[in-house]
Amino acid sequence: MTTPAVTALVTGSSRGIGAAIAAGLRQRGVRVIGHATRAVDADTIAADLSEPSAPQLLWEEAMDRADGHIDLLVNNAGLFEANPIDVSDIQWLDSWEDTLRINLTSAAQLARFAVRHWLAEDIGGRVVHIASRAGHRGDSPDHWHYAAAKGGMLALHKTIARQYAGHGIMSYAVTPGFTDTAMAGDYLASRGGAGILADIPLGRVATPQEIATIAVFCALDAPESMTGATLDANGASYVR
Repeated sequence: MTTPAVTALVTGSSRGIGAAIAAGLRQRGVRVIGHATRAVDADTIAADLSEPSAPQLLWEEAMDRADGHIDLLVNNAGLFEANPIDVSDIQWLDSWEDTLRINLTSAAQLARFAVRHWLAEDIGGRVVHIASRAGHRGDSPDHWHYAAAKGGMLALHKTIARQYAGHGIMSYAVTPGFTDTAMAGDYLASRGGAGILADIPLGRVATPQEIATIAVFCALDAPESMTGATLDANGASYVR
């Protein structure tokens, strides 16, 4: 009997860390259903996660494509935009809410759909959350919202792990520091680049492939006893 391929939904899979994770999973034989704000290929579902209805529509479309069964959810989609405290109140609040909705609320919605699916089918599943070092140590004065969202993602991850492990539902989190992606590039340049590197004992930022290696391990190889674990990847710039 042929073992069915694992099917994964990977959000934010069109570039950077998400693209590297999707590629790494496919190399291991996983069927990957990708996601981006705009579809980039036939394997990618377009969904703007700043819209409240988007996570549900994304999940339903992914389930249709997966013939009603998804084994793995990778919550990777993210927004990283500056939000200085001296902008107008409405501008600051709009930016806060957009970042929280994309980075945290949509991840929670998708995790909820996944957990309900696995409970209803009485099967196990895995969620891998791509959080951030910022969820532990905070971020710049312009990124309160980003740090708060990633801290919330870590709390979400721990709750899922503690409450559903007995049902075979596992949760893992990865907390990268600065990574060589388009999302982080402008920030690194704006903060002087070299100054940021001076705070990283390794002397360089991570590559997307390094983060993907950790995420794929969590998705496919990590023992169940590791559920609830958070794996840091920040070049020793923050050591817990």
